[in-house]
Amino acid sequence: MPPRLRRAARIVAALAVVVATVAVVGAAPFVEGLSSISPWTILAAVALAALATAAAAWRWRMVSTGFGLPLAWGDAFTAYYTSQFLNTVLPGGVVGDVQRAYVHGSDHDRLDLAARAVAAERIAGQLVQIVLTLAILLPLGLTSPLAPLAWLSAGVVVLALVAVGAVAFSRRGRSMIGREYRLLRPVVCRPLTLLAITGASVVVVAAHTATFVVAGLAAGVHAGVAELALVALIVLGGAAIPLSIGGWGPREAVAAAAFALAGLGAAAGVAVSTAFGVLTVVAVAPGAIALLAGRFRSQRQRGIIGRRRSA
Repeated sequence: MPPRLRRAARIVAALAVVVATVAVVGAAPFVEGLSSISPWTILAAVALAALATAAAAWRWRMVSTGFGLPLAWGDAFTAYYTSQFLNTVLPGGVVGDVQRAYVHGSDHDRLDLAARAVAAERIAGQLVQIVLTLAILLPLGLTSPLAPLAWLSAGVVVLALVAVGAVAFSRRGRSMIGREYRLLRPVVCRPLTLLAITGASVVVVAAHTATFVVAGLAAGVHAGVAELALVALIVLGGAAIPLSIGGWGPREAVAAAAFALAGLGAAAGVAVSTAFGVLTVVAVAPGAIALLAGRFRSQRQRGIIGRRRSA
């Protein structure tokens, strides 16, 4: 399928999910979520986003260094803010990752390794998130009101394992997995690097979960912090599905389902997800400033080079 057609299909799918969610719960929960946002929730979201960005930038730096591409932490922090902003406001949720891989790869003249480093960093974060979610939800047991969420998480993991098994079943799939493992070996064979990547990923998940809890408390959901945090882990997993428009789409549908399974009501889930989505956009706004500053510096450097050549 051509890239443009794939992008169009993602946009249509995301719109369909949003429309279906509105058809089920109505528009009122979206309005309620928007009205729950206040200055203190924005301040909390901005602070938590800064923490998550710092940890994610450190993770990227560790992975990139393992691939033989040095990356200063300050540059990684700025680039990651820009990446998050682009991922949030543009369809697909990966444009920012492509952009930071391109910039970093251009600096080292190794676009291929830079792209693999970014992909490995994102995959590492998602794997840690999945393991952490299962480690927290599965021990709840069948008697817990949140047990359906545990079974839902387990089902998703089983499907993922089946997909990996299907790929590994073919000779071409095994060759691809082996090739990727050889590239990742410099990272996965270093215990301290793995520990740093895992720790950074846990901080990222904790910060995003805390932001969701802030949104839940602001929306007035009748649930404790611990219960909101457990549901947040499921919603964050749904938000990672690359079929969104500026982050909207699967996240709201998953939130409605997760809150309904937890006995909190689908409408409450959509309201909290809406507040969380808006807070997320506001929290990564520094990425827009970093993007504009980077373009200004590039234009200034080109102007200086042009004047030198003309002289």
